[in-house]
Amino acid sequence: MITKKEYAEVCQKSIEMIEATGIHLTEADKKNITAADFGLSRIREEGVQILTLFNTNRMAAKILVLLPYQTEPEHWHPPVGEDPGKEEVIRGIWGDLTFYIPGEDNMLEGFIVDGKDSCYTMRHEVVIEPGDQLVLPPGTKHWFQAGKRGAVLYSFSTRVTDLMDQFTDPDVVRETVIG
Repeated sequence: MITKKEYAEVCQKSIEMIEATGIHLTEADKKNITAADFGLSRIREEGVQILTLFNTNRMAAKILVLLPYQTEPEHWHPPVGEDPGKEEVIRGIWGDLTFYIPGEDNMLEGFIVDGKDSCYTMRHEVVIEPGDQLVLPPGTKHWFQAGKRGAVLYSFSTRVTDLMDQFTDPDVVRETVIG
C-alpha cells in the first residue's frame, strides 16, 4: 500500500518530467496519469508512472515515467487466447534508461533491487538514449530501470493485455492500493 500523498507526489513529479521534455499535456492527461507499485509498497524503488494516450482493440500508446533509480519489475506479455501476446516498441524520450532482456550478461549501468536477485533474471543490458527504439516481441521477459535523472519513454504496442502480464517476483500484484 502507498499513501495518497505519495501517490500524488509521484504523479505530480511525472507530469513535471513529461512537460520538461516539451510534450504538451492537457488537463485531462494530467488527471489520467497513474502510478503502479505492483503491490510492493515501494513506489520510488519498484514502480512506474503511466499516461495512456490511447488504447484501442488493436493498438495502444503510453508515456511511461521512471523516477531516478526507479525500476519496473521483470515481466513478460504472454499469449492470451488466440493472441500471441503484446508486442511492444519502446522509444526513449529523455533521461537515463536501461532495459534488461534475454542475452549475454553484460550488466554495467544498472543494479538489482536489494534482496531481489531471483526476481531480476535478465542481465543483458541495453542502454536507451533519446530517440533509440527497442522492439520486444510477445513473450520477451524484460525489466527496465532509470538512472540518476529518471526517464521518460514511449510505449507503443499491440492491444494492451497488461492484466495478463506475468512477473518473476511472486509478490507482485497488478492493483496499486492507496491508503
